[in-house]
Amino acid sequence: MGGAFASIGLGPRTLADVTRHQGPETLQGNNFKLILSEQAVNFTGAPRLATTVNGSLPAPVLRWREGDRVTLRVTNLLHETSSIHWHGIILPSAMDGVPGIATGFNGIKPGESFTYQFPVLQSGTYWYHSHSGFQEQTGLYGPIIIDPLEPEPFSYDRDYVVMFSDWTDEDPIDVYAKLKKLSHYYNFNERSHTDLVADMKSKGLAATWSDRRMWNQMRMSQRDLSDVTGYTYTYLTNGQTPVDGWTGLFTKGEKVRLRFINGSAMTFFDVRIPGLKMTVVAADGQYVEPVMVDEFRIGIAETYDVIVEPGDDTAYTIFAQDIARSGYARGTLTSNLSQQAPVPELDPVPNLGHGDMGMNMMDHTGHEMPSMDHSAMKGMEHDNMPGMDHSAMTDMDHNNMPGMDHSAMTDMDHNNMPGMDHSAMTGMNKAVMKSSPSDFSSATVKHASTEYGPHVDMLADTPQYRLDDPGVGLRNNGRRVLTYADLRNLRTTHDHREPDREIELHLTGNMGRYMWSIDGVKHSDAEPLRWKLGERLRITLVNDTMMNHPMHLHGMWSDLETGDNNHLPRKHTVIVQPGSRISYRVTVDAEGGWAYHCHLLYHMLGMFRTVIVS
Repeated sequence: MGGAFASIGLGPRTLADVTRHQGPETLQGNNFKLILSEQAVNFTGAPRLATTVNGSLPAPVLRWREGDRVTLRVTNLLHETSSIHWHGIILPSAMDGVPGIATGFNGIKPGESFTYQFPVLQSGTYWYHSHSGFQEQTGLYGPIIIDPLEPEPFSYDRDYVVMFSDWTDEDPIDVYAKLKKLSHYYNFNERSHTDLVADMKSKGLAATWSDRRMWNQMRMSQRDLSDVTGYTYTYLTNGQTPVDGWTGLFTKGEKVRLRFINGSAMTFFDVRIPGLKMTVVAADGQYVEPVMVDEFRIGIAETYDVIVEPGDDTAYTIFAQDIARSGYARGTLTSNLSQQAPVPELDPVPNLGHGDMGMNMMDHTGHEMPSMDHSAMKGMEHDNMPGMDHSAMTDMDHNNMPGMDHSAMTDMDHNNMPGMDHSAMTGMNKAVMKSSPSDFSSATVKHASTEYGPHVDMLADTPQYRLDDPGVGLRNNGRRVLTYADLRNLRTTHDHREPDREIELHLTGNMGRYMWSIDGVKHSDAEPLRWKLGERLRITLVNDTMMNHPMHLHGMWSDLETGDNNHLPRKHTVIVQPGSRISYRVTVDAEGGWAYHCHLLYHMLGMFRTVIVS
C-alpha cells in the first residue's frame, strides 16, 4: 500500500484566515463526533451561510479501516431536521441515514443527536452527505477513505482527495422554484444565429433545414445539457474556487494517487490533466483493471481513483469543466508552490444528437449517423398542448415525501396539475432493441400507460446500449476518454448466478413543468419496489429523457453488465445517458427499506423509488 497519507489535502474557504494549502481536519479511528451547524463563507465576494460539519466545507475527511466497527455521533445544531447518508457504504438499513425510508430513522431533529454504528465491510474512496432538504447543495458533504486490510494491487507515493462540488449564492429553494417556472432558466448557451450559419456552411442548407425543423417541431433544445450551470454556480475543488484553486505537491518521479469525488448537487464534470496520462485503478471504491486515459466524465456521486506520474519538476492543471461548458473547477499539481500551470480554454458547447433523443441513429462507436426523415414526429409539438400554463406555481408541497426531509419547502405539491394530451404520440414505433453487450435477449421498448400522462413529455423510441459511448461533448475530441465499456472488475464477479428475474424501469420527465419520475409516476404516488432477500435481479434502466441521470441504489452493489460476465465492475452510482438503456445485476442481500433515486438533487423529488427488501 502506498504511503504519504499525511499529504491528503482539502481546502475549506471560510471567512476565517485560511490559506488554500491548508485542509480541514482528517478524522481517523473508530469513534467520531460530528457537529452540524451553519458557517459563514464567501466564495463570490458576497458573504453567505453554508451548512457545515465541524465548521468545515467540505466536511472533514473520515478515515476508517476495513474490518473495524465505527461509531459516529452526529449532533444537529441547525434550525431544521438533518441527516447523514454514507454514500456507497454497505451497512444495515437503520444506519443508512435516509429519513422515512431507512428502518426506524426519521432524521435528526434540531438540538438532538443520533449515533450511527456499523461494521466497515469494504475499502476504497466514498463520501457522505445530507439526505434532508437541499442541505447537500449548501455544503453538507465530505470524503470517506477506507484503508484495506490486504495490500492494494498498485503502489503510490502520495495520496490526495480531489472533491468537486457546485456552490450557489442563491437559496436552493429559489433555484428550484425558477426551474419549475422555466426549466432552461440557467441555460445561457442556447443555439444562436451564428450556430445556424455555421451549420449551413458545414452541412448545407437542406440538411440544416431538416435538422432545425425536427428540433423545432419537438420544442426541444439541442443544448439541454444541464439544468443549473456556471451562470449561477461557482465550481469548487476541495472547497476552493477556480480563482484560488487547490494545490497538491509532488516530487519528480513520484506516483500520485488522486481520489476524485463528485460531491456536487447538479453538475457532471469532464476531468483531465493536460500533460499527464491518468491510470484509472478504482471506480466507486472498487478495484478495476487499470486503464490509461486522457479524460473521464464523473457523474454526481461517482468516485474514480487514478494514478499519475509527473515526470518533470513543473506544474499541471487539474481541469474539470462542466458538461454544459459554462465553467470549471481546477486544481494544481506542482513540485513548487510558486509554480502554476496554464488553464485550458473551455471546449465548445456540445449539441445533443439524434441518439441522445433515443433514436436509432448511432453506430457502435457512439457516432451519429446520417440524418433521417422526421416527418413522423410531428405529433411531438408541445407548445400547444393543454395544461401548459406555468403561471400557477403556488402549491408545491414536498413535506410528506419519504427519503428527504423537506420541512423548509412548504409550498410545492404537483398532484393536481392538469394533464397534457399525448394522444398524438401513441403511434410511435417501439422498435426491437439491439442486444446488449452481455448477450441478453432482445426486447421491445415497453412504455407504461402512465407515461402518456401529465408527468412525461419525452419518450425514447429506440434507446440503445451505448457503453462505449463517452457521451455528448466527449465524442471524437482527440483525447482518450474513459467509458463504462473500459471498466472490468480486477478480481471476478462476486455473484455468478444468472438473474432470477428482470425489472425494467423508465426514467421519465416533463421539462415544461420540470417534473421528474420513474415510469411516469413520481415518488409520492408510487408503490414501493418489493424485492426478496437472496434473489439475484437484472435491472434495466431506460432513459426516456434527453439528460444524463446518475442513478444510485442504496444498500446493495450494482454489478454493471459491460460484456464480460466474469468481471462485472461493481458500482453504487450508474450514469444513464440520454436516450439510452443500461443494465446491471443486484444481489438482494440487505433487508429493510432503501432509497433508489437519481442523484441530481432537483430531480430527486420525483425520480425516486422506495425499495423494500423482505
